[in-house]
Amino acid sequence: MMERRSFIKKSTIAGLGLSILPNISLANTENLDYSILELMGKIDIDLYGEGYKLKKEAHDAFIQMKRAAYTSGINLKIVSSYRSFDRQQLIFERKFINYTDDGMEPLDAIAKIVEYSTIPGTSRHHWGTDIDVIDAYKKVEGDVLVPSKYGEGQPFADFKKWMDENSEDFGFYLVYDDNPRRRGFNYEPWHYSYAPISIPMLESFRSKNIMQVYKNEDFLGSENLTSGFLRTYITNNILDINPKLL
Repeated sequence: MMERRSFIKKSTIAGLGLSILPNISLANTENLDYSILELMGKIDIDLYGEGYKLKKEAHDAFIQMKRAAYTSGINLKIVSSYRSFDRQQLIFERKFINYTDDGMEPLDAIAKIVEYSTIPGTSRHHWGTDIDVIDAYKKVEGDVLVPSKYGEGQPFADFKKWMDENSEDFGFYLVYDDNPRRRGFNYEPWHYSYAPISIPMLESFRSKNIMQVYKNEDFLGSENLTSGFLRTYITNNILDINPKLL
């Protein structure tokens, strides 16, 4: 069994202000300061996997989880993993064009986009720690990343139950849970994060001057990303997540 870094789970958080860092203890882990280029998916990093890309420790933990799920008749399949800045920019700009072409004002279009998709450079998928995962044994028509398909009596209900009971044993935590008080991105029962790496990466992300960084970004719609908008977005979308990942 691969040794995984242990970490303290936080069941509650207070004060999601940008100046307040989460109180995290990571045993046997150095206090790493990840570069802003790595955190934003702008440089090449070592990634592993066939049909998906993850950092090695996250990859190895997923393989162990996948093997365990097989014993319960669940075939874990990653449908999205590492995503570069450029890839996220394409997703964002395509949606921005579609919404504004339909008559939405730019800020309304961005607000619609960030119900499920991130602003380029802020996606957890840039880190090589996060996965969108399903049960490949289930034959589902249309989009598989729809919350209703994970409910009771739905195709991915057994998958969801197994992940609820077992994923944390392998270091993978649901990111955007169904807590009705949570703000930001909508509920995503398919999105899991490898916490031993993603927790310190988020801590490092919070230490950066994101407002200054985005003054130099130039992609379709970026001129609408005011300091006020970004502050609210980071507080609600980036930080209002499963508290165990803070």
